Amino acid sequence: MAAMTFIDSLGQQHLAAPDARIVSLVPSITELLCELGLAPQLVGRTGFCIHPEDVVRAIPKVGGTKDVNIEKIRKLAPTHLVVNIDENEKPTVDQLAEFVPNIVVTHPLAPEDNIALARLMGGIFCTQARADAWCAEFEAELKALRAAPKGPPQRVLYCIWQDPWMSISPDTYIARMLAEIGWSIPALGDARYPRFEWDEALLAQIDQVLLSSEPYRFTEAHADALERQLGKPVQLVDGEMMSWYGSRALQGIRYLRGLAAA
Repeated sequence: MAAMTFIDSLGQQHLAAPDARIVSLVPSITELLCELGLAPQLVGRTGFCIHPEDVVRAIPKVGGTKDVNIEKIRKLAPTHLVVNIDENEKPTVDQLAEFVPNIVVTHPLAPEDNIALARLMGGIFCTQARADAWCAEFEAELKALRAAPKGPPQRVLYCIWQDPWMSISPDTYIARMLAEIGWSIPALGDARYPRFEWDEALLAQIDQVLLSSEPYRFTEAHADALERQLGKPVQLVDGEMMSWYGSRALQGIRYLRGLAAA
């Protein structure tokens, strides 16, 4: 009987690895791996992998998602490295691939991609039953969101940074999350995370502004000041709920239902 293989976002095949030693460079996937019962096999994580707090504090840090400590990872001797196309830089991953045997590449772009992501992690690391149970719960929540009444469509500018001001493109996970409740993102150029300037032409394209709580730490004070400046509705949104795929996406779908209802 042939060994079962699992395909990642680059089309690379991975065999099931029940005894894997895993380094995760993706905060949301670190949380998913813990959800699937794999914390004992996580030998390294980034400093941004903060959930679940009581579990990850025991897992060694290996730098950030971009400023990775190559030598620290080498000493941890992982068999598997989990990365993401948006969050991690290819030159760094190429360096790590010189001594880490298995690089698992992820790239979820829409809420439903969480199902394939959970099954990929559950398959490679042999926790299929827990992955299937999570997927069933997630599918039910997504179905409920799509069946729920929606308010009028909204054109929203989702801000992730200031100095310079930066937003997201329609071709991102966050934009597709917002699309689930009928909220659309303006196209601001070819970049996935474009810079922009406030001007009348931009304001004419939007109904409201969303300030994300991450990666920039926007606060209610920022929202209040910007609303006075622009004369447009501005609200603070939970960036983790909007952008973290993996296990937090389940909470994210429920959070979207709240936004839609409000």
